[in-house]
Amino acid sequence: MVLPLLFGSMRKNFERNELQLAVIKLAILLINTFIFAYIWNHYYANRVYYIPFYGRGNYAVYMIFIVVYYFFVKLYGGFELKTTRATELAYSHAVASVMTGIVMFAMSWLLVRYLPPILPMIVGIGLWVAASIVWAKPANLLMRKIYPPTRTVIIYDNLFAFKKGEAIAKNVDWRFKVVGTININQGTERVYDYMAQNNASAVMLCGIHSSPRNTILKYCIAHNIEVYIRPNIGDYIVNSSKQLQLANLPVMNCQRSSQSLFYAIIKRVFDIVFSIFVLAVLSPILIVVAIAIKLYDGGPVLYSQERYTKDAKIFKIYKFRSMVVDSEADGKARLTTVNDDRITPIGKFIRATRLDEFPQMLNILKGDMSVVGPRPERPEIAEQYEKEMPEFSLRLQVKAGLTGYAQVHGKYNTSPYDKLQMDLKYIARQGIATDLRIILETIKILFIPESTEGISEGGTTASERFEYEILNDDEDE
Repeated sequence: MVLPLLFGSMRKNFERNELQLAVIKLAILLINTFIFAYIWNHYYANRVYYIPFYGRGNYAVYMIFIVVYYFFVKLYGGFELKTTRATELAYSHAVASVMTGIVMFAMSWLLVRYLPPILPMIVGIGLWVAASIVWAKPANLLMRKIYPPTRTVIIYDNLFAFKKGEAIAKNVDWRFKVVGTININQGTERVYDYMAQNNASAVMLCGIHSSPRNTILKYCIAHNIEVYIRPNIGDYIVNSSKQLQLANLPVMNCQRSSQSLFYAIIKRVFDIVFSIFVLAVLSPILIVVAIAIKLYDGGPVLYSQERYTKDAKIFKIYKFRSMVVDSEADGKARLTTVNDDRITPIGKFIRATRLDEFPQMLNILKGDMSVVGPRPERPEIAEQYEKEMPEFSLRLQVKAGLTGYAQVHGKYNTSPYDKLQMDLKYIARQGIATDLRIILETIKILFIPESTEGISEGGTTASERFEYEILNDDEDE
């Protein structure tokens, strides 16, 4: 009787906390909806349209705003109060506000026969951003009171895996309070005792073999202990499996990635249309960039480099040249480092604004790349990675892309193992909806300088800064 009563009490506390969190989220939603309603009523509804909206018509527009704004805030992580800092919350809402303003203005444009005034919507976007900045800090503080740091035990198998788990807990210190660490080699019974001694409410499993990991997972679920798992490569392969019923029994079927004919056609058509559209719209800017590069040192505007795409096919990628001529005169392949003196002043600007990437639209148009997919790696560097982790070649199951999970959620200097995991996550979930989501998420990182940060000085590959994690995948010995 005691256990059900305990779980029932914990459930009530959880529901109360979630309700309080929902009220915090609802507050910014209502504030920005009120701002939009004011702007709509005073500058659009009764001044722009030949037949103005009345009553229910205006309410319908308000509901459209709520749906669009909520969609973009969710997409950019603006409601992830439990795992996001106040500054990141504010930035996510700022991007969501801009995107919402564009959509609502476009909708207004479609409803009339001429271009409606844009200034009120720009003012509205500014007010939404200001409201979000004011809201973010108190919301973050209230969340921390509602959800204080969880007493967490890190359970690991090796030193590299332990360091990763420790880094996560340190970077999200308002979410985790590490009360102990223990090596799985001490045995599951010892792990259970250690969790009890430290009154752990959560555990983080890092680099654990599948058998002990599943045992601990089932124990924690039974005892209402939260589990955070650092996934292995095998987890992403299983995640891409097909669920079947064979002989009245559930079976998971894993195989090399293969796109449906419908998805392959839609993806290729989108790649062609998107690349032509971007090149046409940005052609004035790209011409200016080309002239600036040429005038700076007289060198070539573009540079090409061999890269891998699907099934290890080699192609030449195009970029605006951001480094000095003969930046690898010694013939040694190396990634960009922090404060790399090979980067020209023009190069620093076009790298920070991502303008150096746009010539890859030609690669997309040719069919060498897709808009969404794993970033194409240099053969020399890929071979270095594969010596340490042969599974690195698994990312070549699909065509290379301009953007993807690794580009959106990682950085330039993210370790190869972590990039591989994110690439496999995309391969497991690839589809039209996933591609569109990644494209929209890419907008958020365009103005985040950390995503183009180089590797450490003197390094040639990202793995020289981030040592390869020997996570043993899921194989049991």
